[in-house]
Amino acid sequence: MESYHSNALSPNQCGSSVVQTIDAPLPLVWSILRQFDKPQAYKQFIRSCKMRAGDGGVGSIREVMVSTGLPAKTSMERLDKLDDDKHVLDFSIVGGEHKLVNYSSTTTVQEKGRKTVVTQSYVVDVPAGSSKEDTCLFANTIIECNLRSLAKVTERMAAN
Repeated sequence: MESYHSNALSPNQCGSSVVQTIDAPLPLVWSILRQFDKPQAYKQFIRSCKMRAGDGGVGSIREVMVSTGLPAKTSMERLDKLDDDKHVLDFSIVGGEHKLVNYSSTTTVQEKGRKTVVTQSYVVDVPAGSSKEDTCLFANTIIECNLRSLAKVTERMAAN
């Protein structure tokens, strides 16, 4: 799984990995995470999502409407890889009104005993006038919130 999260960075890029341990079974966590057409099921900063191309499989494009309060309005995202056997999902941001230019992300899901470990790594261009540290802090904060939300949603489902 580590090989999925080793990204080469160009001088104008930054990247990082965020890990979340979830007290819910892998099949449940993956069933929520893999739904490219329904990111709002766990991503709290998304108001709505419309599929612009495809049916949610590889190559599909979604348009995400971002909640107010963030420095973004919309994000056009392409599903680059979806491997249900290895539990790997890759997507790229291909347009929209936001500050994450040339953003690409890999998410992996692994079973560790009775828990599930989700790792999300990314690479993104550093915008003009910003630092690598600020850009990574912004992206990490969003990912951490999304993964904590995924944990809450799936742990609640697992408890019922």
